[in-house]
Amino acid sequence: MKSFFEEFKKFAMRGNVVDMAVGIVIGAAFGKIVASLVENIVTPTIGLVLGGIDLTSFTINIGSASIAYGTFLQSIIDFIIIAFAIFLVIKGMNKLQRHEDKKTEAQQKVPSEEVILLREIRDTLKKGE
Repeated sequence: MKSFFEEFKKFAMRGNVVDMAVGIVIGAAFGKIVASLVENIVTPTIGLVLGGIDLTSFTINIGSASIAYGTFLQSIIDFIIIAFAIFLVIKGMNKLQRHEDKKTEAQQKVPSEEVILLREIRDTLKKGE
C-alpha cells in the first residue's frame, strides 16, 4: 500500500500534472472574471446601444416552454472573449518559443570546446595515417 501512495505522489508531483492543475484553477477563475465582465459590463452596454434592451430577457415562449436565447447570446459573448484571450496568450507563448528556438540555433552553430578538441584529434589522426 505504501508503494501505491509513493507512486501516486511521484505521478502527482510531475511537472505536467501540476502545471495542468494550476492551469485549470486559473482557467476557472478567468472564466468567472469574463462571465462577470460580459454580464455586468458588455451586455448592459450592448443593451444601451440597442435602446435599453436587456439581452438576457430575450426569450421565445412556445406553449409552456421558454427558450432563453438571450442568455445563450450572452454565453456566446463569454466564449468569444475567452477564446480571444487564449489566442493572445498562445500567440505570446509562440513568440517567446520562437525567440528561444533562435537562441538555441545560434548556440548550436558555435561548436563547443569539446567538439573543437575532438575535431582537432580527428584531423591529427587522419594526418598520421
